[in-house]
Order: sequence, then C-alpha cells, then structure tokens
Amino acid sequence: MKKMITIMLLGIAIFTFAFSSPALAADAVSGAKVFSANCASCHAGGKNLVQAAKNLKKDALEKYGMYSEEAIIAQVTKGKNAMPAFGSRLKANQIEDVTAYVLSQADKDWK
Repeated sequence: MKKMITIMLLGIAIFTFAFSSPALAADAVSGAKVFSANCASCHAGGKNLVQAAKNLKKDALEKYGMYSEEAIIAQVTKGKNAMPAFGSRLKANQIEDVTAYVLSQADKDWK
C-alpha cells in the first residue's frame, strides 16, 4: 500500500512539473518595456519579421526548443543567425525580465 501511494504521489509530481509553465523570478512588466524598446521592431505581437516560422508563439518556441528561460536568455544574450546579440546592450536583469515577458505572452498567445 505504501509503495502504491508513493508511486501515485510521484506521478502527480511529475505531471505537475511537466505541464506547468516555467516560473521566473523576473519582472514581466519591466520586461514589456525592454521588449518594446529593443525587440518589438522585429517581434511585435510575437511575430518574427525576418523568419516568420520562428516567431515567439508558444508552439513555435516549443518546436524550436526555445520555450525555456535558459534558451531565451542564451538567444537574447548571444544572438543567433539574423538576431543580434543583446548581451552587451542589456543588463542581465533586463534580459531576465524580457524573458519573463516573452514566456508570459507566449502563454497568452500574445493577446
């Protein structure tokens, strides 16, 4: 009986973590301001004016392995392909804030 309860609790924990949104300590409100000033020219409304398929919608972020705090921070900091690096222009906390904003907007389908 103990083993069964333990397995059930483990299953619930795995399910909870697997299907929950990433939690960030960053400030999405400040991230919106950073996004507006630095990202919106190419990514307004979660779009991507350079590569339309690689937009900031949740399904695209998941498809391209970008639906995580770590992946977005790395992309914003270092840049990739046509996206410039912002690591020398933005402070670490600003990048974390914009990451929180992008993930929160992706969860709301940019509405």
